[in-house]
Amino acid sequence: MCRSKASVNCLHELYTSKKIHGQCLSCRMLGYIWQCFYSSCLRFWLKWFLRLVTGRCELQRICARCKAGALRTAQIEHSLKSSKSKVLRAALSLKENDLDEHLAQIIQEKRVKEQKDPTFKANLRQCLLQINGYSELFEAVEELRKQVFDSENKEHENMLLKLWDLLMPSVKLESRITKQWGNIGFQGDDPKTDFRGMGMLGLTNLLFFSENHTDVARQVLSHASHPRLGYSYAIVGINLTEMAYSLMKSDALKPHFYNTVSGKPQMKHFHHFYCYLAYEFDKFWLEEEPESIMEFNRYREKFHDKVKGQLQMPEVTLIMTVDQEK
Repeated sequence: MCRSKASVNCLHELYTSKKIHGQCLSCRMLGYIWQCFYSSCLRFWLKWFLRLVTGRCELQRICARCKAGALRTAQIEHSLKSSKSKVLRAALSLKENDLDEHLAQIIQEKRVKEQKDPTFKANLRQCLLQINGYSELFEAVEELRKQVFDSENKEHENMLLKLWDLLMPSVKLESRITKQWGNIGFQGDDPKTDFRGMGMLGLTNLLFFSENHTDVARQVLSHASHPRLGYSYAIVGINLTEMAYSLMKSDALKPHFYNTVSGKPQMKHFHHFYCYLAYEFDKFWLEEEPESIMEFNRYREKFHDKVKGQLQMPEVTLIMTVDQEK
């Protein structure tokens, strides 16, 4: 009797799961059909109708109803991507020198009357600077990541030695290859082996944080040296470089940059975001109080999820704000 009841329950669960799975597939299919219908047919007629009623193209309407920032720029980007016009789609891959000429082509293509909408050109230009600037910045970040730390390169060596001097001003480095590097969180006697994954991007981030926020960097290092809650400062820093890089590669950083940089983002803006991660992760780690460094990956993912959640907010601005009480 018990077996038969168990069998019935199993069959019921199997049927229910298949039913739910089938419903999910049906919903997905309906969503896909609707998306195809909207993009291929309905969107065109809706845009035509709104143009007829308002006298403005979609790009003008977006600029008029959205204030400067991620919401406006993201909608402009989506509109350009979805356009059937080659001129509009080409606006997503422009160099800054070609921007004004292409902007004039868009205004001509969309028959925009600048006298009736005097702010449109400047607003669209700002959006295009942000969109194309993000792509160019990622290329620069990628190039720096691929640059291998070279012990024969004096600039690379000087950057590494400067990092030590900034973090450990009262301690002299005995030699270039020494166990002392472990005091600032490197794994071996020669830090160059720790830069393999992120290349010179990792070192540049660590140095930027130490140069521009020296007191904060030393404070974070002191936390990392805690006997119970400590962690490898440099290794964790390079890990956070990978986090920042991955977020940028996936375009998750777009809302942050679109909200914080009014024009073309520069490498310094990426470094500033790294500083935010370094400072906030330290606070997060101390608040969570992990039992040991062996739990790093779990807390790293938890912190990663927290940052990704913040980046999904339209008005997000992840800027390092130092707690004055500390």
